[in-house]
Amino acid sequence: MRFKLTLSVDKHAFGSRLPFDYFYECSAAIYRILSRSDAAFSAWLHDNGFRLESGRPFKLFTFSRLQIPQYRVEGNCIHILSDTVDWFISFLPERSTQEFIQGVFREQTFELGLRNVNVRFRVQQIEVLPPPSFTQSMDFETLSPVCISRYRNGKVDYLNPTDPEAAQSIRNNLLNKYKAFSGKDFPADFDFEFTVLSQPKSVLITIKSGTPQQTRIRGFMCRFRVTAPVELMKILYEAGVGEKGSMGFGMVRKKT
Repeated sequence: MRFKLTLSVDKHAFGSRLPFDYFYECSAAIYRILSRSDAAFSAWLHDNGFRLESGRPFKLFTFSRLQIPQYRVEGNCIHILSDTVDWFISFLPERSTQEFIQGVFREQTFELGLRNVNVRFRVQQIEVLPPPSFTQSMDFETLSPVCISRYRNGKVDYLNPTDPEAAQSIRNNLLNKYKAFSGKDFPADFDFEFTVLSQPKSVLITIKSGTPQQTRIRGFMCRFRVTAPVELMKILYEAGVGEKGSMGFGMVRKKT
């Protein structure tokens, strides 16, 4: 289930300059907001059949980059000129999700950024977006970078979606998400195709910037076509394409 959050920008709190690398802070803000209502969160997970391992957070969600109508780039920062921005968040579960998310996110205030480059936002409005009509072949465009990785000799490589190994990696990731969600394996024999429709744009994202845990993750923005069973197509749309969806990678929308 997908939500559109309209966020008002409190320019008087810390200003309106946001660092480019705000993905980790977005993910942390979502977890903080969810954790403020432990009883409701537990009930929601129970309603949707989730049984989490000890200490393992719920991760079948993804989110978009902030959609900022007016801004100016200033060095390594985004100066937000508009009074509001839009933010899309998508959760795979359906049962009781609308009531739960609207309840815990309504009028919440949170901050994104670093110590000296920080913006305070308030959730002004939450809108439930209807899903597209799912078919076995669909065209999408990214709302956040798609992350596809490969490990070789103890080193991680981030693959361009045009890489010959990318389609198989995306397919395997979808199957893993399906199993995490449903608790069972998807039938192995099905048609799957992944075709890139535009020149991928590389985006390097810094996670936990300025800390000893700082890491950099590369993703790609592009348009693409997928052929897959409708059950997997829905998971692709709701939980994201590729890896690290809960860190804000792989959110897509249907290309019309």
